[in-house]
Amino acid sequence: MNAHAHPAKLIKGATGDWEIVVGMEIHAQVASRSKLFSGASTEFGGEPNSHVSLVDAAMPGMLPVINEECVKQAVRTGLGLKAQINRRSTFDRKNYFYPDLPQGYQISQYKSPIVGEGEVIVDVSPTEQITVGIERLHLEQDAGKSLHDQSATDSFVDLNRSGVALMEIVSKPDIRSAEEARAYVTKLRTILRYIGSCDGDMEKGNLRADVNVSVRRPGGPLGTRCEIKNVNSIRFIGQAVDVEARQQIAIIEDGGKIDQETRLFDPGRGETRAMRSKEEAHDYRYFPDPDLLPLEFDQTFVDTLAAGLPELPDAKKARFMRDYGLPSYDAGVLVGDRDTADFYEACVSFGGGKRDAKAVCNWVTGELSAYANSIGASVAHTHIQPGQIASIVDLIGEAAISGKIAKDLLAIIINEDKTGDPRRIVETRGMRQVTDSSAIEAAVDAIIAANPDKVAQALAKPTMLGWFVGQVMKQTGGKANPPAVNEMLKAKLGI
Repeated sequence: MNAHAHPAKLIKGATGDWEIVVGMEIHAQVASRSKLFSGASTEFGGEPNSHVSLVDAAMPGMLPVINEECVKQAVRTGLGLKAQINRRSTFDRKNYFYPDLPQGYQISQYKSPIVGEGEVIVDVSPTEQITVGIERLHLEQDAGKSLHDQSATDSFVDLNRSGVALMEIVSKPDIRSAEEARAYVTKLRTILRYIGSCDGDMEKGNLRADVNVSVRRPGGPLGTRCEIKNVNSIRFIGQAVDVEARQQIAIIEDGGKIDQETRLFDPGRGETRAMRSKEEAHDYRYFPDPDLLPLEFDQTFVDTLAAGLPELPDAKKARFMRDYGLPSYDAGVLVGDRDTADFYEACVSFGGGKRDAKAVCNWVTGELSAYANSIGASVAHTHIQPGQIASIVDLIGEAAISGKIAKDLLAIIINEDKTGDPRRIVETRGMRQVTDSSAIEAAVDAIIAANPDKVAQALAKPTMLGWFVGQVMKQTGGKANPPAVNEMLKAKLGI
């Protein structure tokens, strides 16, 4: 594990360097049609209190019944986190009072969770990779939602979310910077989406993070931590870590001490503020839920789920590096989104071809990605088809068009001829690169004849050659093959 932060990650304080230590609890809503202990729908966006069964509303005498699909999703996720799967786990009652918690307790897993220790490998930058340990994953039910903005005098409670299954994924305190924190959540969300156990939609609250932040002298004992509750975007997670760490350093350097407390992050003001202190911290009085038997399954159950898993991001990345010769970072970017990875593979192998895999990667993560971002879509969900990208890469490979013409060609497909075949567009619009040496020679001779002063400069300073290349390109409407022009000029000028 990465015990110490890299020197570049330390924060400079007035009295020396400080190291940030972060651990995270991610609450991921389980993708299932019904809730953890009832048959009510989990669909988002229904009328308030329209997806509520008698169990969710805690009517007297109602008993919870475990949803097998939620158990399967937790096990699949545990397998994706390379974690210990516990074939026996128990449900506990966590007692606290909250207006949108109808039972007066939450059913969770305390001592014996369904999933134990695992790990996530995270690419932080093109040159840096870290491993974040997973402490545990347990199943629990979500609470409802209090609405304070519907009336001037009353608060309303919507129980649609009450009883929806959550996986709480607890990391070890292995994260050492805001950047690492963002990269970790991004990678975890990618794994959940590949498995299909959570859609990771933070806008809808389907993935929320409690971020534990403390600071210490590099390599020293751990400091007192503060927990920032319910941060709901990856950008805010990074901001919250930075803001909280700097606040703690300022307090300690001023001679104060950190109180262990729960805080909230306010993105508008870019600050964290206290929510409740440890003095009033809850004693949840956990005890085994008397209505639920221990959850037990055999190894065959686990093996069957393992066999049904898709190729996960790390395995896909390793295959892209092996089969397509891609650098680690490029492969990581492509597999960050499953649809993008599939789109990339469709481009590389389109029409049974074996084209330049790195060139395809550059187009998918470069020009195509920029266009997709501009319209708020992902690469795989624009109108551009794998065959069109494959054709563009082939045309460049055949020297039929230059890189510059290729960008013009993509612009035509984006704006005018949406379903157009790149080869047909190149032919009908006369975009083919001129590789015919006699045509290039005529242009080169004309430029040399018209610019004797520049010729003298070029002979004295060969770097001037670029000016001539530019002129020839201009004269041929950008269609001359630049390497061919270069060779021709060198031969004519004797450079």
